[in-house]
Amino acid sequence: MVREVRIGDVRIGAGAVPVLAGVGSGAAVVVTSLRRLHGARPAVEELRRTRQCVTGPLLVEPFSAADLPAIAAHADGVLVGAAWMQDFQLLRAVGRLRMPVLLQRGVGATPDEWLAAADYVTAEGNTDVVLCEGGTRSGSVDHMVVDLRLVRETRARTGMPVVVDVSNDPELASAAVAAGADGLFLGELADEVTAARLTERATVLAPLLREEEPTTLADGRAAIDRADAALATLLEQRARVAAEIQRIKPVGGRAGRDMARERAIVAAMARRAPRLGADRLAPVVQAVILAGLDAADDEQRAERAQAEQPTQAPG
Repeated sequence: MVREVRIGDVRIGAGAVPVLAGVGSGAAVVVTSLRRLHGARPAVEELRRTRQCVTGPLLVEPFSAADLPAIAAHADGVLVGAAWMQDFQLLRAVGRLRMPVLLQRGVGATPDEWLAAADYVTAEGNTDVVLCEGGTRSGSVDHMVVDLRLVRETRARTGMPVVVDVSNDPELASAAVAAGADGLFLGELADEVTAARLTERATVLAPLLREEEPTTLADGRAAIDRADAALATLLEQRARVAAEIQRIKPVGGRAGRDMARERAIVAAMARRAPRLGADRLAPVVQAVILAGLDAADDEQRAERAQAEQPTQAPG
C-alpha cells in the first residue's frame, strides 16, 4: 500500500497520475528552481513573482537552506534535486519544514543511497516524501536512462509514492505509468502542449493498468471519472475504425451488420467484464455499434455534400 502525499490539493499516490512541470505548462503541480539564480536574487522576491503566475500547487527547489523560509511562505512543497540528494544538512532542514518533499535520485546513486537520503527527511518527523526516479548516465546514450523496474521495486519496498522524470524523453510516459509511476515529472522547461499530452495519456492509461479501491465517495467518483475518460477515448477510437470499415465493406450501414460477429463481440467482452455479463453487455454493444454507424453515415453525407458543391472559377 502506497502512502498518499498531498501537494496543495493534488494527491500523489491516490490513483491519478499527475504531471509536474514548469510555470505556464498548465500541469497539475508547477515546478520551479531557485538554483538557476545562484543566490543572486532574494528567494522571497522570486517566489512572490512566481506566485502571481501560479494559482495551483507549487513545488520549489532551493539553492541552499537559506531559501527554505521563503519556500515555506510561498510554496506547497520542496523539491530536492538530484544534485542535492546527498546534502544531508539540507535534507534535515527540509524535513523540519513539515512540507511535502519530492526527492530525486542522485546521478549514479544506488537505491540504498537514495532511500538513506529519504531517511534524513523522515527522521525529522516528516513522512510526506515522494521519491523521483530520474535515471543514471550510460555510456551508450547521451541522456539519462530511467530504471522503470526500480519504480515498482521502490514503491513496494518503501510504501512511498514514486514519480518518474521523463523530461529527457516524454515518450517514456506510457511505460512509466505501466510500471506504476504515481506521477510524471517534466521539469521547468516543458511546454504546455507536452504537459497536456502527457496528462491525457496518464488519465487514459492509469485506469486500464491499475486497480483502484476507493474508500470515500469523492475517491470513488474520481476513479469513475478516470475510467470514463479511458472509456470515451476507446469509444472514439472504435467509431473511427468502424467508419473506415464502412468504406471497405461492399454493403455498409445497418444493412451490412453481421449479427454473428456482434454476438462474438459480446461474448469476448463478457470474458473481460464478468461483473456485467453477456446479457447486460448486449444492449450496450448494440448502442455503441448503432452510434458508430450513425456517425459514419453523417460523415459520409457531409463528404458527399462537400464533393457536390460547385467549384468556383478563380476571380
